Amino acid sequence: MSTVTPPPSEAVVSKPFFERRDADVSVLQDRIPPEYQLTRRSVVLIALLGGLFALASYQPLWHSDLWGHLSYGRWIWANKSVPQVEPLMPLAQGVRFIDTAWLSQLIGWGMFSKYGVAAGQFMYAGLITLAFSFVVGAVYRRTESLAAGLAAFVTFFWGDYQQLMVIRPQLAGLACFCLVIVVATATVGKRWHWWAVPLTFALWANLHGSFLVGLGLLGLMAIGRAFDVIWRTGQVSAAFRDGETRRLVLLTQLAAVAVLVNPYGIGLYGEVLAVTSNPNLADLFEWEPLSLRMNQGQAAAAITIALFLLYRLSPRRVTCGEVLSLIVFGLAMLWTSRMINWWSPLAAYYVGLHLAAVLWKNFGRSEAIPARSGLNTVVAVGLSWIFFAFTPFGVTLLHGQPKDAKQRSQRFQKSVSLLTPLGVTTHLNEEPPVGQVYNTYEWGDFLTWAGPKGMRVFLNSHAHLVPAEVWKDYLLISAAGGGWEQKLDQYSVNTVVVDVAQRGALIKALKQKKDVWELTYEDGVGAVFRRHKPL
Repeated sequence: MSTVTPPPSEAVVSKPFFERRDADVSVLQDRIPPEYQLTRRSVVLIALLGGLFALASYQPLWHSDLWGHLSYGRWIWANKSVPQVEPLMPLAQGVRFIDTAWLSQLIGWGMFSKYGVAAGQFMYAGLITLAFSFVVGAVYRRTESLAAGLAAFVTFFWGDYQQLMVIRPQLAGLACFCLVIVVATATVGKRWHWWAVPLTFALWANLHGSFLVGLGLLGLMAIGRAFDVIWRTGQVSAAFRDGETRRLVLLTQLAAVAVLVNPYGIGLYGEVLAVTSNPNLADLFEWEPLSLRMNQGQAAAAITIALFLLYRLSPRRVTCGEVLSLIVFGLAMLWTSRMINWWSPLAAYYVGLHLAAVLWKNFGRSEAIPARSGLNTVVAVGLSWIFFAFTPFGVTLLHGQPKDAKQRSQRFQKSVSLLTPLGVTTHLNEEPPVGQVYNTYEWGDFLTWAGPKGMRVFLNSHAHLVPAEVWKDYLLISAAGGGWEQKLDQYSVNTVVVDVAQRGALIKALKQKKDVWELTYEDGVGAVFRRHKPL
Protein backbone atom coordinates (compact mmCIF):
# COMPACT_ATOMS: atom_id res chain seq x y z
CA MET A 1 0.00 0.00 0.00
CA SER A 2 1.55 3.25 -1.14
CA THR A 3 1.60 6.44 0.94
CA VAL A 4 0.79 9.74 -0.73
CA THR A 5 2.95 12.59 0.45
CA PRO A 6 1.19 15.95 0.36
CA PRO A 7 2.88 18.80 -1.43
CA PRO A 8 4.97 21.17 0.65
CA SER A 9 2.22 23.78 0.63
CA GLU A 10 -0.19 21.31 2.24
CA ALA A 11 2.23 19.64 4.65
CA VAL A 12 1.43 19.94 8.32
CA VAL A 13 4.29 21.84 9.91
CA SER A 14 4.61 21.65 13.70
CA LYS A 15 5.30 25.07 15.22
CA PRO A 16 5.75 26.22 18.77
CA PHE A 17 2.52 27.30 20.43
CA PHE A 18 3.48 30.97 20.63
CA GLU A 19 4.28 31.11 16.86
CA ARG A 20 0.94 29.77 15.70
CA ARG A 21 -1.45 32.32 14.23
CA ASP A 22 -4.43 30.55 15.70
CA ALA A 23 -2.87 30.44 19.17
CA ASP A 24 -5.21 31.52 21.94
CA VAL A 25 -3.57 32.48 25.23
CA SER A 26 -6.64 31.25 27.10
CA VAL A 27 -5.69 27.63 26.37
CA LEU A 28 -2.91 28.04 28.94
CA GLN A 29 -5.50 27.23 31.55
CA ASP A 30 -5.89 23.77 30.01
CA ARG A 31 -2.22 23.09 30.63
CA ILE A 32 -2.51 23.71 34.38
CA PRO A 33 -3.40 20.52 36.34
CA PRO A 34 -6.80 20.83 38.09
CA GLU A 35 -5.26 20.66 41.56
CA TYR A 36 -3.24 23.81 40.80
CA GLN A 37 -6.07 25.84 39.30
CA LEU A 38 -7.24 28.79 41.39
CA THR A 39 -10.41 30.79 41.86
CA ARG A 40 -10.64 34.53 41.35
CA ARG A 41 -11.06 34.91 45.09
CA SER A 42 -7.71 33.18 45.57
CA VAL A 43 -6.10 35.58 43.13
CA VAL A 44 -7.44 38.55 45.11
CA LEU A 45 -5.95 37.19 48.35
CA ILE A 46 -2.65 36.37 46.64
CA ALA A 47 -2.54 39.92 45.27
CA LEU A 48 -3.20 41.24 48.79
CA LEU A 49 -0.40 39.15 50.26
CA GLY A 50 1.89 40.15 47.40
CA GLY A 51 1.14 43.80 48.12
CA LEU A 52 1.98 43.21 51.78
CA PHE A 53 5.30 41.66 50.76
CA ALA A 54 6.15 44.54 48.44
CA LEU A 55 5.26 47.24 50.99
CA ALA A 56 7.09 45.48 53.82
CA SER A 57 10.17 45.23 51.58
CA TYR A 58 10.43 49.02 51.70
CA GLN A 59 9.96 49.26 55.47
CA PRO A 60 13.13 50.83 56.99
CA LEU A 61 15.14 48.40 59.06
CA TRP A 62 14.91 49.23 62.75
CA HIS A 63 17.94 50.48 64.63
CA SER A 64 17.98 47.97 67.49
CA ASP A 65 17.75 44.15 67.67
CA LEU A 66 18.57 43.30 64.06
CA TRP A 67 22.13 44.57 64.15
CA GLY A 68 22.95 42.72 67.35
CA HIS A 69 21.73 39.45 65.89
CA LEU A 70 23.83 40.05 62.79
CA SER A 71 26.83 40.71 65.02
CA TYR A 72 26.30 37.39 66.81
CA GLY A 73 25.96 35.68 63.43
CA ARG A 74 29.26 37.22 62.35
CA TRP A 75 30.87 35.97 65.56
CA ILE A 76 29.50 32.44 65.05
CA TRP A 77 30.78 32.37 61.46
CA ALA A 78 34.24 33.62 62.50
CA ASN A 79 34.54 31.18 65.43
CA LYS A 80 32.80 28.22 63.74
CA SER A 81 30.83 27.50 66.92
CA VAL A 82 27.96 28.83 68.98
CA PRO A 83 28.93 30.96 71.99
CA GLN A 84 29.02 29.42 75.46
CA VAL A 85 29.50 32.76 77.25
CA GLU A 86 28.44 36.28 76.21
CA PRO A 87 31.02 37.41 73.58
CA LEU A 88 30.07 41.02 72.76
CA MET A 89 29.35 42.83 76.07
CA PRO A 90 32.42 43.29 78.32
CA LEU A 91 30.22 43.97 81.38
CA ALA A 92 28.67 40.51 80.92
CA GLN A 93 32.00 38.78 80.39
CA GLY A 94 31.93 35.16 81.51
CA VAL A 95 28.13 35.05 81.82
CA ARG A 96 26.74 31.78 80.46
CA PHE A 97 25.01 32.40 77.16
CA ILE A 98 22.54 30.03 75.52
CA ASP A 99 21.94 31.56 72.11
CA THR A 100 18.32 30.66 71.31
CA ALA A 101 18.47 32.36 67.90
CA TRP A 102 21.85 31.20 66.61
CA LEU A 103 20.49 29.80 63.32
CA SER A 104 18.56 32.99 62.53
CA GLN A 105 21.69 35.00 63.26
CA LEU A 106 23.89 32.84 61.06
CA ILE A 107 21.42 32.90 58.16
CA GLY A 108 21.01 36.67 58.53
CA TRP A 109 24.76 37.24 58.51
CA GLY A 110 25.16 35.06 55.42
CA MET A 111 22.40 36.88 53.55
CA PHE A 112 23.73 40.31 54.50
CA SER A 113 27.24 39.35 53.49
CA LYS A 114 26.08 38.41 50.00
CA TYR A 115 23.22 40.78 49.25
CA GLY A 116 23.62 43.68 51.64
CA VAL A 117 20.81 45.59 53.31
CA ALA A 118 18.28 44.38 50.71
CA ALA A 119 18.62 40.90 52.24
CA GLY A 120 17.34 42.20 55.56
CA GLN A 121 14.34 43.78 53.90
CA PHE A 122 13.65 40.54 52.03
CA MET A 123 13.81 38.36 55.14
CA TYR A 124 11.61 40.82 57.02
CA ALA A 125 8.96 40.97 54.30
CA GLY A 126 9.15 37.26 53.54
CA LEU A 127 8.59 36.11 57.12
CA ILE A 128 5.66 38.48 57.65
CA THR A 129 4.04 37.42 54.37
CA LEU A 130 4.57 33.74 55.17
CA ALA A 131 2.86 34.13 58.55
CA PHE A 132 -0.11 35.95 57.01
CA SER A 133 -0.33 33.37 54.21
CA PHE A 134 -0.70 30.51 56.68
CA VAL A 135 -3.54 32.19 58.59
CA VAL A 136 -5.41 33.76 55.68
CA GLY A 137 -4.94 30.63 53.55
CA ALA A 138 -6.30 28.38 56.31
CA VAL A 139 -9.38 30.58 56.72
CA TYR A 140 -10.06 30.65 53.00
CA ARG A 141 -9.59 26.91 52.53
CA ARG A 142 -12.14 26.18 55.26
CA THR A 143 -14.70 28.80 54.22
CA GLU A 144 -14.04 29.65 50.54
CA SER A 145 -15.14 33.14 51.59
CA LEU A 146 -13.21 36.15 50.34
CA ALA A 147 -14.76 38.32 53.06
CA ALA A 148 -13.55 35.91 55.74
CA GLY A 149 -10.02 35.89 54.32
CA LEU A 150 -9.94 39.68 54.20
CA ALA A 151 -11.27 39.91 57.75
CA ALA A 152 -8.56 37.54 58.98
CA PHE A 153 -5.91 39.63 57.21
CA VAL A 154 -7.13 42.94 58.67
CA THR A 155 -7.53 41.49 62.19
CA PHE A 156 -4.05 39.97 62.15
CA PHE A 157 -2.47 43.20 60.92
CA TRP A 158 -4.41 45.46 63.27
CA GLY A 159 -3.56 43.46 66.36
CA ASP A 160 0.08 42.80 65.52
CA TYR A 161 1.32 45.77 63.52
CA GLN A 162 3.49 47.22 66.29
CA GLN A 163 5.19 43.87 66.84
CA LEU A 164 5.72 43.56 63.09
CA MET A 165 7.58 46.85 62.75
CA VAL A 166 10.87 45.46 64.08
CA ILE A 167 12.83 42.79 62.22
CA ARG A 168 14.09 40.21 64.68
CA PRO A 169 14.23 36.38 64.93
CA GLN A 170 10.82 36.54 66.61
CA LEU A 171 9.34 36.90 63.10
CA ALA A 172 10.67 33.44 62.24
CA GLY A 173 8.93 32.19 65.36
CA LEU A 174 5.71 33.91 64.27
CA ALA A 175 5.79 32.14 60.89
CA CYS A 176 6.30 28.80 62.67
CA PHE A 177 3.46 29.57 65.08
CA CYS A 178 1.05 30.34 62.25
CA LEU A 179 1.89 27.01 60.64
CA VAL A 180 1.14 25.31 63.97
CA ILE A 181 -2.26 27.08 64.00
CA VAL A 182 -3.01 25.43 60.64
CA VAL A 183 -2.10 21.97 61.97
CA ALA A 184 -3.66 22.31 65.42
CA THR A 185 -7.01 23.56 64.13
CA ALA A 186 -7.35 21.16 61.19
CA THR A 187 -10.69 19.33 61.20
CA VAL A 188 -9.02 16.22 59.79
CA GLY A 189 -5.44 15.13 60.37
CA LYS A 190 -3.22 15.09 57.29
CA ARG A 191 -0.34 12.76 56.59
CA TRP A 192 2.05 15.67 56.15
CA HIS A 193 1.37 16.86 59.72
CA TRP A 194 3.46 13.98 61.07
CA TRP A 195 6.67 15.21 59.46
CA ALA A 196 5.89 18.94 59.26
CA VAL A 197 5.40 19.40 63.02
CA PRO A 198 8.70 17.83 64.23
CA LEU A 199 10.61 19.51 61.41
CA THR A 200 9.07 22.89 62.25
CA PHE A 201 9.90 22.62 65.94
CA ALA A 202 13.43 21.37 65.27
CA LEU A 203 14.01 24.50 63.18
CA TRP A 204 12.06 26.78 65.51
CA ALA A 205 14.17 25.79 68.53
CA ASN A 206 17.25 27.07 66.70
CA LEU A 207 15.64 30.13 65.12
CA HIS A 208 14.03 31.69 68.21
CA GLY A 209 13.19 30.80 71.78
CA SER A 210 9.45 31.30 71.28
CA PHE A 211 8.87 27.62 70.45
CA LEU A 212 7.19 27.24 73.85
CA VAL A 213 4.10 29.10 72.60
CA GLY A 214 3.77 26.55 69.79
CA LEU A 215 3.98 23.68 72.24
CA GLY A 216 1.43 25.45 74.40
CA LEU A 217 -1.01 25.81 71.51
CA LEU A 218 -0.78 22.14 70.58
CA GLY A 219 -1.26 21.14 74.20
CA LEU A 220 -4.26 23.44 74.69
CA MET A 221 -5.89 22.09 71.53
CA ALA A 222 -5.36 18.52 72.74
CA ILE A 223 -6.93 19.33 76.13
CA GLY A 224 -9.78 21.18 74.45
CA ARG A 225 -10.52 18.27 72.12
CA ALA A 226 -10.56 15.85 75.07
CA PHE A 227 -13.09 18.05 76.90
CA ASP A 228 -15.26 18.27 73.78
CA VAL A 229 -15.38 14.49 73.50
CA ILE A 230 -16.12 14.03 77.21
CA TRP A 231 -18.86 16.68 77.08
CA ARG A 232 -20.46 15.07 74.04
CA THR A 233 -20.31 11.46 75.25
CA GLY A 234 -20.38 11.85 79.01
CA GLN A 235 -17.51 9.36 79.28
CA VAL A 236 -13.93 10.18 80.25
CA SER A 237 -12.69 7.01 78.57
CA ALA A 238 -14.04 8.27 75.23
CA ALA A 239 -11.30 10.89 75.13
CA PHE A 240 -8.66 8.15 75.17
CA ARG A 241 -10.36 6.39 72.27
CA ASP A 242 -10.80 9.53 70.19
CA GLY A 243 -8.44 9.58 67.21
CA GLU A 244 -8.22 13.38 67.00
CA THR A 245 -7.29 13.67 70.68
CA ARG A 246 -4.58 11.06 70.27
CA ARG A 247 -3.30 12.84 67.17
CA LEU A 248 -2.91 16.16 68.98
CA VAL A 249 -1.28 14.55 72.01
CA LEU A 250 1.21 12.66 69.85
CA LEU A 251 2.01 15.76 67.80
CA THR A 252 2.67 17.68 71.03
CA GLN A 253 5.04 14.96 72.19
CA LEU A 254 6.81 14.83 68.84
CA ALA A 255 7.25 18.61 68.91
CA ALA A 256 8.63 18.56 72.46
CA VAL A 257 11.21 15.93 71.48
CA ALA A 258 12.12 17.71 68.22
CA VAL A 259 13.04 20.83 70.23
CA LEU A 260 15.95 18.89 71.70
CA VAL A 261 17.69 18.99 68.31
CA ASN A 262 19.73 22.05 69.25
CA PRO A 263 23.33 22.71 70.42
CA TYR A 264 22.28 23.08 74.07
CA GLY A 265 19.98 20.07 74.45
CA ILE A 266 17.34 20.12 77.18
CA GLY A 267 18.98 23.20 78.73
CA LEU A 268 17.23 25.28 76.08
CA TYR A 269 13.91 24.85 77.91
CA GLY A 270 15.32 26.25 81.13
CA GLU A 271 16.95 29.19 79.38
CA VAL A 272 13.73 30.29 77.68
CA LEU A 273 11.84 30.20 80.96
CA ALA A 274 14.65 32.06 82.73
CA VAL A 275 14.67 34.86 80.15
CA THR A 276 10.93 35.50 80.46
CA SER A 277 11.25 35.87 84.23
CA ASN A 278 14.40 38.02 84.20
CA PRO A 279 13.80 41.17 86.32
CA ASN A 280 15.81 43.41 83.96
CA LEU A 281 13.14 43.02 81.27
CA ALA A 282 10.44 44.48 83.52
CA ASP A 283 11.85 47.96 82.82
CA LEU A 284 11.40 47.65 79.04
CA PHE A 285 8.25 49.06 77.46
CA GLU A 286 7.51 46.04 75.27
CA TRP A 287 7.50 43.73 78.31
CA GLU A 288 4.97 45.83 80.25
CA PRO A 289 1.43 44.49 80.84
CA LEU A 290 -1.04 45.32 78.09
CA SER A 291 -3.29 48.26 78.87
CA LEU A 292 -5.81 50.47 77.08
CA ARG A 293 -3.29 53.29 77.13
CA MET A 294 -1.39 51.41 74.44
CA ASN A 295 -2.41 51.29 70.79
CA GLN A 296 -1.95 47.52 70.99
CA GLY A 297 -4.30 47.39 73.96
CA GLN A 298 -6.98 49.32 72.13
CA ALA A 299 -6.67 47.04 69.10
CA ALA A 300 -6.89 43.93 71.30
CA ALA A 301 -9.99 45.29 73.04
CA ALA A 302 -11.73 46.02 69.73
CA ILE A 303 -10.88 42.56 68.35
CA THR A 304 -12.15 40.93 71.55
CA ILE A 305 -15.49 42.78 71.25
CA ALA A 306 -15.74 41.70 67.62
CA LEU A 307 -15.13 38.08 68.66
CA PHE A 308 -17.89 38.26 71.30
CA LEU A 309 -20.34 39.60 68.71
CA LEU A 310 -19.38 36.93 66.18
CA TYR A 311 -19.73 34.16 68.78
CA ARG A 312 -23.18 35.48 69.61
CA LEU A 313 -24.28 35.46 65.97
CA SER A 314 -22.33 32.52 64.54
CA PRO A 315 -24.06 29.17 63.91
CA ARG A 316 -20.65 27.45 63.85
CA ARG A 317 -19.97 25.19 66.82
CA VAL A 318 -17.44 26.74 69.20
CA THR A 319 -14.83 24.23 70.31
CA CYS A 320 -13.33 24.08 73.77
CA GLY A 321 -9.86 24.25 72.21
CA GLU A 322 -10.43 27.62 70.58
CA VAL A 323 -11.93 29.15 73.73
CA LEU A 324 -9.16 27.73 75.90
CA SER A 325 -6.38 28.95 73.60
CA LEU A 326 -7.85 32.45 73.21
CA ILE A 327 -8.29 32.81 76.97
CA VAL A 328 -4.83 31.50 77.92
CA PHE A 329 -3.01 33.57 75.28
CA GLY A 330 -5.21 36.54 76.15
CA LEU A 331 -4.27 36.34 79.83
CA ALA A 332 -0.62 36.02 78.87
CA MET A 333 -1.04 39.15 76.74
CA LEU A 334 -2.36 41.04 79.76
CA TRP A 335 0.70 39.89 81.71
CA THR A 336 3.12 41.16 79.04
CA SER A 337 2.10 43.10 75.95
CA ARG A 338 4.62 41.21 73.83
CA MET A 339 2.31 38.17 73.91
CA ILE A 340 -0.11 39.97 71.59
CA ASN A 341 2.25 38.75 68.88
CA TRP A 342 0.82 35.24 69.38
CA TRP A 343 -2.75 36.09 70.35
CA SER A 344 -3.44 38.18 67.24
CA PRO A 345 -3.06 35.43 64.58
CA LEU A 346 -5.23 33.11 66.69
CA ALA A 347 -7.91 35.77 67.05
CA ALA A 348 -7.68 36.56 63.32
CA TYR A 349 -8.20 32.91 62.42
CA TYR A 350 -11.38 32.61 64.48
CA VAL A 351 -12.70 36.00 63.37
CA GLY A 352 -12.47 34.73 59.79
CA LEU A 353 -14.15 31.39 60.52
CA HIS A 354 -17.09 32.82 62.43
CA LEU A 355 -17.60 35.77 60.10
CA ALA A 356 -17.98 33.28 57.22
CA ALA A 357 -20.53 31.33 59.27
CA VAL A 358 -22.52 34.51 60.02
CA LEU A 359 -22.53 35.50 56.35
CA TRP A 360 -23.61 32.00 55.33
CA LYS A 361 -26.44 32.03 57.85
CA ASN A 362 -27.79 35.41 56.79
CA PHE A 363 -26.97 35.68 53.10
CA GLY A 364 -25.93 32.26 51.85
CA ARG A 365 -23.10 31.90 49.34
CA SER A 366 -23.02 34.09 46.28
CA GLU A 367 -21.27 31.29 44.43
CA ALA A 368 -21.80 27.75 45.74
CA ILE A 369 -18.81 26.31 43.92
CA PRO A 370 -16.18 28.96 43.08
CA ALA A 371 -15.01 28.55 39.48
CA ARG A 372 -11.41 27.41 39.12
CA SER A 373 -9.26 28.26 36.16
CA GLY A 374 -5.71 27.70 35.05
CA LEU A 375 -5.71 31.26 33.77
CA ASN A 376 -6.23 32.47 37.35
CA THR A 377 -3.13 30.50 38.32
CA VAL A 378 -1.13 32.16 35.54
CA VAL A 379 -2.32 35.59 36.72
CA ALA A 380 -1.40 34.77 40.33
CA VAL A 381 2.10 33.64 39.32
CA GLY A 382 2.55 36.76 37.19
CA LEU A 383 1.46 39.04 40.02
CA SER A 384 3.77 37.26 42.46
CA TRP A 385 6.72 37.80 40.11
CA ILE A 386 5.88 41.48 39.66
CA PHE A 387 5.61 42.06 43.40
CA PHE A 388 8.97 40.33 43.93
CA ALA A 389 10.86 41.89 41.02
CA PHE A 390 10.19 45.46 42.13
CA THR A 391 11.42 45.00 45.69
CA PRO A 392 14.95 46.04 46.72
CA PHE A 393 15.97 42.39 47.01
CA GLY A 394 14.45 41.53 43.64
CA VAL A 395 16.36 44.38 42.00
CA THR A 396 19.58 43.31 43.76
CA LEU A 397 19.12 39.69 42.76
CA LEU A 398 18.47 40.58 39.12
CA HIS A 399 20.97 43.41 38.69
CA GLY A 400 23.44 43.00 41.52
CA GLN A 401 24.53 45.47 44.17
CA PRO A 402 25.87 48.90 43.20
CA LYS A 403 29.60 48.70 42.59
CA ASP A 404 30.17 52.28 43.66
CA ALA A 405 30.77 52.63 47.41
CA LYS A 406 28.90 55.94 47.52
CA GLN A 407 25.82 54.39 45.93
CA ARG A 408 25.92 51.49 48.38
CA SER A 409 26.16 53.95 51.26
CA GLN A 410 23.19 55.94 49.95
CA ARG A 411 21.11 52.77 49.57
CA PHE A 412 21.98 51.78 53.13
CA GLN A 413 20.96 55.19 54.50
CA LYS A 414 17.60 54.98 52.71
CA SER A 415 16.99 51.46 54.02
CA VAL A 416 17.37 52.07 57.77
CA SER A 417 15.20 53.94 60.24
CA LEU A 418 15.69 57.64 60.91
CA LEU A 419 16.77 56.85 64.48
CA THR A 420 19.76 54.80 63.32
CA PRO A 421 22.93 56.57 64.59
CA LEU A 422 24.67 56.79 61.21
CA GLY A 423 26.43 60.11 61.87
CA VAL A 424 27.43 59.03 65.37
CA THR A 425 28.91 55.78 64.07
CA THR A 426 30.84 57.57 61.33
CA HIS A 427 32.32 59.91 63.94
CA LEU A 428 33.32 57.01 66.18
CA ASN A 429 34.98 55.18 63.30
CA GLU A 430 36.97 58.31 62.45
CA GLU A 431 37.99 58.78 66.09
CA PRO A 432 37.72 55.39 67.85
CA PRO A 433 36.88 55.63 71.57
CA VAL A 434 39.36 54.55 74.21
CA GLY A 435 38.25 52.17 76.95
CA GLN A 436 34.68 51.67 78.15
CA VAL A 437 31.78 53.31 76.34
CA TYR A 438 28.43 54.19 77.88
CA ASN A 439 25.74 53.94 75.20
CA THR A 440 22.01 54.11 74.73
CA TYR A 441 20.65 50.59 75.25
CA GLU A 442 18.81 50.58 71.90
CA TRP A 443 22.01 51.54 70.06
CA GLY A 444 24.34 48.92 71.46
CA ASP A 445 23.51 46.50 68.67
CA PHE A 446 24.19 48.93 65.81
CA LEU A 447 27.37 50.25 67.45
CA THR A 448 28.67 46.69 67.73
CA TRP A 449 27.77 46.00 64.10
CA ALA A 450 28.95 49.20 62.42
CA GLY A 451 31.22 50.87 64.97
CA PRO A 452 34.97 50.50 65.47
CA LYS A 453 36.16 46.92 65.89
CA GLY A 454 36.50 45.96 69.53
CA MET A 455 34.51 48.91 70.89
CA ARG A 456 33.46 48.19 74.47
CA VAL A 457 29.71 48.87 74.47
CA PHE A 458 27.93 49.12 77.81
CA LEU A 459 24.79 47.24 76.73
CA ASN A 460 23.04 45.73 73.75
CA SER A 461 19.53 44.28 73.42
CA HIS A 462 20.48 41.20 75.49
CA ALA A 463 19.70 43.05 78.70
CA HIS A 464 18.94 39.78 80.48
CA LEU A 465 22.62 38.80 80.31
CA VAL A 466 24.05 41.68 82.34
CA PRO A 467 23.97 41.56 86.15
CA ALA A 468 21.00 43.32 87.75
CA GLU A 469 23.37 45.86 89.36
CA VAL A 470 24.77 46.87 85.96
CA TRP A 471 21.26 47.26 84.57
CA LYS A 472 20.16 49.46 87.48
CA ASP A 473 23.28 51.60 87.10
CA TYR A 474 22.55 51.97 83.40
CA LEU A 475 19.05 53.26 84.15
CA LEU A 476 20.34 55.66 86.80
CA ILE A 477 22.96 57.15 84.46
CA SER A 478 20.44 57.32 81.60
CA ALA A 479 18.13 59.50 83.66
CA ALA A 480 21.03 61.58 85.07
CA GLY A 481 19.96 60.45 88.53
CA GLY A 482 21.81 61.12 91.76
CA GLY A 483 25.41 59.94 91.61
CA TRP A 484 25.51 59.48 87.81
CA GLU A 485 29.02 60.97 87.61
CA GLN A 486 30.35 58.54 90.19
CA LYS A 487 28.79 55.64 88.30
CA LEU A 488 30.55 56.66 85.09
CA ASP A 489 33.81 56.85 87.04
CA GLN A 490 33.12 53.45 88.63
CA TYR A 491 32.87 51.81 85.21
CA SER A 492 35.84 53.82 83.84
CA VAL A 493 33.66 55.26 81.09
CA ASN A 494 35.62 57.55 78.77
CA THR A 495 33.01 58.02 76.03
CA VAL A 496 29.26 58.59 76.27
CA VAL A 497 27.11 57.89 73.19
CA VAL A 498 23.41 58.72 73.64
CA ASP A 499 20.31 59.64 71.65
CA VAL A 500 18.83 63.12 71.90
CA ALA A 501 15.21 61.96 71.86
CA GLN A 502 15.15 60.15 75.23
CA ARG A 503 18.36 61.20 77.02
CA GLY A 504 17.96 64.96 77.06
CA ALA A 505 18.54 65.17 80.82
CA LEU A 506 21.84 63.30 80.60
CA ILE A 507 23.02 65.39 77.63
CA LYS A 508 22.21 68.58 79.52
CA ALA A 509 24.06 67.34 82.60
CA LEU A 510 27.13 66.38 80.56
CA LYS A 511 27.21 69.76 78.83
CA GLN A 512 27.29 71.44 82.23
CA LYS A 513 30.42 69.46 83.17
CA LYS A 514 32.70 71.11 80.62
CA ASP A 515 35.72 70.65 82.85
CA VAL A 516 35.35 66.85 82.58
CA TRP A 517 33.44 66.15 79.37
CA GLU A 518 33.78 67.50 75.85
CA LEU A 519 30.99 67.35 73.26
CA THR A 520 32.81 66.02 70.18
CA TYR A 521 29.78 65.29 67.99
CA GLU A 522 26.08 66.13 67.91
CA ASP A 523 23.33 65.94 65.31
CA GLY A 524 19.56 65.59 65.37
CA VAL A 525 19.85 61.92 66.35
CA GLY A 526 22.60 61.59 68.91
CA ALA A 527 25.54 63.08 70.75
CA VAL A 528 29.05 61.92 71.70
CA PHE A 529 30.94 63.12 74.78
CA ARG A 530 34.56 62.27 75.64
CA ARG A 531 36.57 62.77 78.81
CA HIS A 532 39.29 65.36 78.64
CA LYS A 533 41.50 62.98 80.64
CA PRO A 534 40.66 59.31 79.90
CA LEU A 535 40.67 56.98 82.89
